[in-house]
Amino acid sequence: MPDPTNIWHDNTTGKVVVSGQEVSFYVDKECILCSVCSDAAPNNFRMSDDEDHDICYKQPENDEELAQCREAMENCPVEAIGDDGDGAAGSGG
Repeated sequence: MPDPTNIWHDNTTGKVVVSGQEVSFYVDKECILCSVCSDAAPNNFRMSDDEDHDICYKQPENDEELAQCREAMENCPVEAIGDDGDGAAGSGG
């Protein structure tokens, strides 16, 4: 389960609303740099500048990016991706 109190400092911050759903994706320190997230959602996730973890560098801006971010979150092998948005179905996992 992702831990919003243990996130990497270089994630983007803030919440956005896409299609009426408030979302705020992040990567916590369980990340193993497998690149599943950056493969699934390259417009939103990438390797950190330190090259030892992935980060969410941009919140989704449209339905396609939102779907890709959710796919990344669902496929993360260590459940390091979370969504702290209030209106996100399936957040935290």
